[in-house]
Amino acid sequence: MIRQDPHSRITDRILTELEQGTRPWLKPWSGGDLAASGQTRPLRASGETYRGINVLLLWIEAQASGFVSPSWMTYKQAQALGAQVRKGEHGATVVYYGDSSKAVHDEASGEDRGQAFRFLKTYTVFNVAQIDGLPERYNQVPEPAPEAERISAAEAFFASIPATVHHGGDRAYYMPSADRIQLPPFAAFHDVHGYYATRGHETVHWTRHESRLDRSFGREKWGDEGYAREELVAELGAAFLAADLGLAIEPRPDHASYIASWITVLQNDTRAIVQAAAHAERAVAYLHQLASPDKVRKAA
Repeated sequence: MIRQDPHSRITDRILTELEQGTRPWLKPWSGGDLAASGQTRPLRASGETYRGINVLLLWIEAQASGFVSPSWMTYKQAQALGAQVRKGEHGATVVYYGDSSKAVHDEASGEDRGQAFRFLKTYTVFNVAQIDGLPERYNQVPEPAPEAERISAAEAFFASIPATVHHGGDRAYYMPSADRIQLPPFAAFHDVHGYYATRGHETVHWTRHESRLDRSFGREKWGDEGYAREELVAELGAAFLAADLGLAIEPRPDHASYIASWITVLQNDTRAIVQAAAHAERAVAYLHQLASPDKVRKAA
């Protein structure tokens, strides 16, 4: 039996969700206990948040299994705390990058030289709901901040981002040529969460400018593969940002057409979803740094 490489396994998992018409990064807000928990980023045993593709993988797993707690840990971490994963429980797969090197022959010099490369490795974690005997702090689900407090935090966050934002019309978009964000009037949105989630999406697009993160994916025209990849980055970035700010997020009206384009991208490139999640995390970290320059966030 040939083992599937991590990129292919991750892509297949995301594709399964997309082919069912579901955006897996929206699931934590689709209702029930997860939406009420107030802690939408998965947490490591140390209390640090997961980043990038691991956020999506654990969101999918939590939704499928009905886990309320955001905390996850390895089998050995549970044992070190005097706890035990229950017999028969199945863990969730998460990934990390490892570094290695290989010898490469240089034709010009006739000598071998070392070439560094990164590779993706997997390991298994369990939700605290699958573990008996943990200290009580791991079984406590944090209460969400009051609504007014979360909205106030979102307003302060976006006010601190030095993007040019115009309001008017009935479309939301980022215009690279003018380097500005266009949004419908605040009152045009169904609720305040919808406004800030949409603003988050367009602000992630704003980070792509050549004077910021310089992200293009070879995009040449509307609707091409580069366009689809950038939209995927903005979608994931908006979801990560909404989680950080405690905002709800809903599918955009162009739901079906974007899903079809993302399916095509993922079918053609098994690394695309991992790369998109990494770009999204980098964009969100960049925005957090602008909002709080004294608190530079570390990306996983």
